[in-house]
Amino acid sequence: MFAGNALAADAVAPGATGAAGATPGAAAPARPGNGGSNASPAPDAGTPLRDPRGLYPHPPFSAQQQPWPGLAGRMTPRPDHGESSYRGSGLLAGRKALITGGDSGIGRAAAIAFAREGADVAIVYLPAEEPDAREVIQLIRDAGRNALALPGDIRDEAFCKQAIERAVNGFGGLDVLVNNAGRQHSHDSILDISTEDFDWTLRTNLYGMFWLTKAAIPHMPPGAAIINTSSVNAYDPSINLLDYAMTKAAIANFTKSLAKQMIARGIRVNAVAPGPFWTPLQVSGGQTQKNLEQFGAQTPMGRPGQPAEIAPVYVALAMAQMSYVTGQVYGASGGAGQP
Repeated sequence: MFAGNALAADAVAPGATGAAGATPGAAAPARPGNGGSNASPAPDAGTPLRDPRGLYPHPPFSAQQQPWPGLAGRMTPRPDHGESSYRGSGLLAGRKALITGGDSGIGRAAAIAFAREGADVAIVYLPAEEPDAREVIQLIRDAGRNALALPGDIRDEAFCKQAIERAVNGFGGLDVLVNNAGRQHSHDSILDISTEDFDWTLRTNLYGMFWLTKAAIPHMPPGAAIINTSSVNAYDPSINLLDYAMTKAAIANFTKSLAKQMIARGIRVNAVAPGPFWTPLQVSGGQTQKNLEQFGAQTPMGRPGQPAEIAPVYVALAMAQMSYVTGQVYGASGGAGQP
């Protein structure tokens, strides 16, 4: 979710990688006993057609509230990050990735998918998110990949630089950066947003992304990928998310401008713009209780997305096969919003 706390910060021994060439994010159940590994499915295996409308819970949801930054493990219903469903096929074999907000929500789903596709993964998260982060570290290890925990707060420039250095030293390089950590807090009016809250949102969503990206670029080889998390709020801002929405629009433009600079280095830069997704952001101040109970109902799908449903987009944008895709923003919003 956000930026974070201390686990064992040492990388584990590298494991096996899978075969390349399959479609990212197959959601078929994992084979019994595979421990969530990145083994390729059998030649005759596939993901059956399923009606997306009924795959996951619909509102109304029960009233619930957590202190910031919130934990996925305490949500009802608990979000699906692909723990039991994501099966990889080596699409990111040998890659070295750092994901901010990798303890829960979309970042957690991306971390699981990346590991099962063969990547070593470092996650950044806040100290309060340690219970969620420990689960992710174990899931990365279960996939046979190196796992690196990078606790700290991305509002601190020094920490951002240290996080990149630790990932580079721990993995022997860095070729995927996912700027996903975010701060979202609901306010009915601009008059309710204090300077402290405004600064908190901007330093988390923009300054942290800027510092991490600037520190990472000198270490990234041609063919590397940077993936930022924007939002449907960049195009259709919610009335109660003024400061959050403005940062997400800035992220979209940062992505497009940076892509034009970085292609000279052979580095691709893209973004994902999620719609309503069921993550701890929503229950830790990101939505009013009224909005939370009907969260996702306004979409044509009639429900919020689950993090597992958007992880394949991050995998695709990190893949070497997406070599001609840069400066793009990909939406996933249940049938509403842009792009």
